[in-house]
Amino acid sequence: MLRHINQFASPKNFYALSCKLVHYFGGACLLLFVAGVFGGLLFSPPDYQQGESVRIIYVHVPSAWMSLFVYIVMAGAGTIGLIWRIKIMDVIARSSAPLGASFTFLALATGSLWGKPMWGAWWVWDARLTSELILLFLYLGYIALQSAIEDPRMAARAGAILALIGIINIPIIHFSVEWWSTLHQGPTVSKLDAPSIHIDMLIPLLLMALAYMCYFISAVLMRARCDLLALERNSAWVGELIGERSR
Repeated sequence: MLRHINQFASPKNFYALSCKLVHYFGGACLLLFVAGVFGGLLFSPPDYQQGESVRIIYVHVPSAWMSLFVYIVMAGAGTIGLIWRIKIMDVIARSSAPLGASFTFLALATGSLWGKPMWGAWWVWDARLTSELILLFLYLGYIALQSAIEDPRMAARAGAILALIGIINIPIIHFSVEWWSTLHQGPTVSKLDAPSIHIDMLIPLLLMALAYMCYFISAVLMRARCDLLALERNSAWVGELIGERSR
């Protein structure tokens, strides 16, 4: 097991594996996205209270889920790179940050569009919304910190520490609707007993969530490959790769 992990941690092996995985996850993302869009727009019924505006759930909810998931990936990869000094993990953490920031911004923007007809306001200082906004600032702070430090190794260490400090915000976001009285609705899919959402709405929602997940994996692998080539540009395996491509 450890031997396979060490092989994957090699920049050369990671680059070769990522080239293959990008195609698989990219194709899965396209198929899942088409199925989710068709299910959400054509087969999912309108909500009895929110009407057709409920369809924004198929963009808002998966992006909100991904904003938390990507931060956990970023913090986890940064921690592994910090403790075991695995270069690939630093690259994954650095490549995840812009994607996580994009998901978080999309969640906030679509939430604002959804909140206007439901709450009568584009923004309220609700516990869930405020903690999600803090998450966006954490992403932006991580990106700024990486850009401000020239040494990649020092930048990775500083970013990992910042990500670890910010991880406390993840449970706050998740449980905010249960800990405080908020305008944001409570959990519907992740309830312990059973989801309080109709199956015709649940299936497209889960399809869109899987599409977002596959997109993230394919996008982070592509970003990591580019970052890795820049870091390893003087390595022998990069020279061999360029030689093979130039033939």
